[in-house]
Amino acid sequence: MSFVYKKVSLKQAITILAKNGIEVDDNEATVIVDFLYLMAKNYKKDEEEKVLKPQGEIELYKKTL
Repeated sequence: MSFVYKKVSLKQAITILAKNGIEVDDNEATVIVDFLYLMAKNYKKDEEEKVLKPQGEIELYKKTL
């Protein structure tokens, strides 16, 4: 999966991982960064759904079933 706009470059990701004792090459860093962007995208989508559906409305819907 390729994301057009990234705030974290591969070089930055490799540097951050190296500071924590994890050595990766460019290909591995690409996979890691793409995975993290995908996770962030899905997390953001979940948060937007929670905002669109307040808790009270969900409870009322469940009670009517």
